[in-house]
Amino acid sequence: MAKYDPLGAYLRRQRTDRIELTFREIENLIGYLLPKAALSDAWWSPTEGTTPKGVQHAAWTAAGYSASKIAPERVVFSR
Repeated sequence: MAKYDPLGAYLRRQRTDRIELTFREIENLIGYLLPKAALSDAWWSPTEGTTPKGVQHAAWTAAGYSASKIAPERVVFSR
């Protein structure tokens, strides 16, 4: 099982098009602390024209969501 699979599983169970989670809520789901890189907007949503990289992107895109950091430690996942 990949580190972010529990986040992907959680997102797949949701019936809403927009879900806001704090870093702490995400960490509780995955059972790990998020890396320092998660403080960067680009870790969640790469700049236009770049290909998303990393297992974290695979988790939410496989669940049909994109992610954007909307506050220092808050993320919105949207379809």
